[in-house]
Amino acid sequence: MKKVLVIGYVWPEPNSSAAGTHMMSLLNTFRAQNWQVEFASPAQKTEHMENLDQYGITTQTIALNCSSFDEYVSAYAPDIVMFDRFMMEEQFGWRVDKHCPTATKILDTEDLQCLRNARHEAHKGNRAFSKSDLHSDIAKREIAAILRCDLSLIISSFEMQLLAEVFNVDSRLLHLLPFMVDLQALPTQTKSFSERTHFMTIGNFRHAPNWDAVLYLQKIWPLIRKQLPAAELHIYGSYPPPKATALHNPKTGFLIKGWADDAYKVMEDARVCLSPLRFGAGIKGKLLEAMIMQTPSITTSIGSEGMHGELPWPGKIENDPHDFANAAVALYQNECDFLNAQKNAHTLLNIRYDKSQLAVDFINKINAIEAELPAHREANFTGQMLKHHTMRSTQYMAQWIEAKNR
Repeated sequence: MKKVLVIGYVWPEPNSSAAGTHMMSLLNTFRAQNWQVEFASPAQKTEHMENLDQYGITTQTIALNCSSFDEYVSAYAPDIVMFDRFMMEEQFGWRVDKHCPTATKILDTEDLQCLRNARHEAHKGNRAFSKSDLHSDIAKREIAAILRCDLSLIISSFEMQLLAEVFNVDSRLLHLLPFMVDLQALPTQTKSFSERTHFMTIGNFRHAPNWDAVLYLQKIWPLIRKQLPAAELHIYGSYPPPKATALHNPKTGFLIKGWADDAYKVMEDARVCLSPLRFGAGIKGKLLEAMIMQTPSITTSIGSEGMHGELPWPGKIENDPHDFANAAVALYQNECDFLNAQKNAHTLLNIRYDKSQLAVDFINKINAIEAELPAHREANFTGQMLKHHTMRSTQYMAQWIEAKNR
């Protein structure tokens, strides 16, 4: 039985974030091969974390900058090690190389953090984003982690293109793997246009793009409310801080709902999902959930990026706040447009997010790399060079921190 070790930046919370849902899809894909899977993390456990035992996945708490991981990974002897985001590869990659040199190393980027950070900095500076913003220290760290791994999972087609054109990353090191949807489990029928009321949005409040979207909705909502005075905006998300709950205003219909016990239900109850994202990266779980529950969405070009290709969006894409508000009102009032958006969602799910095909392609990619691992690594000389130099310094720093902590 093949053994997989997944080193998580956080414990999976599929009901809190799209990253948690995506991680569970990956873990379940490994288990579907009848592989032994263990999830290890240095993060603190949380109240919303998934119970991995029920999926036949074992767990282990590990420590940063501690040689105890060396003994642990040597004893477990994984065939595959997957790092959840580049920070985990930085911390534990050199230890895996040293003690399990033949293990296939996979990096799950979730989204390109260098892209998200660069756009955030441009947004805070109230200026247009440019590719020169990408050449940051975070980018150097993240791209180095990609090059040190045998395979990196990229969730967005836009980010695949960016890695090739801006950073010249060899396509053999990358694999496009968006969110995987079990099409057989999709609801056969959801609430009709007349059964749905109000607008909604959802997202982890700790995620900067989500919090910015809530603040942006403070500007957009009055434009919608002026045309639809009885409408409400229901804002859901895990970990709402006091600054978020302070925005709750029943008089204006701007309602901070906080944690949703069932994200799919609140999505289905709404007539339109609003997602005015002004920066970020990857692809957006809330917008995929909207497609699954046949809820039309209004979003921005950032929100829809990498999600639909040349296919029509299941709703509207607008970047100007007034255009965004007008599109939301029009979609809310027009049943014909509502039904057309639902058709577009169905098409998108079938063409781009079919789990059965995506999972097969992913496993085939892993098997192909494993079969030719020495040659695959020889072709990636830059990655070997980075392991030799960069990770050597990381090793010494980690050993110094461990000695200092003693």
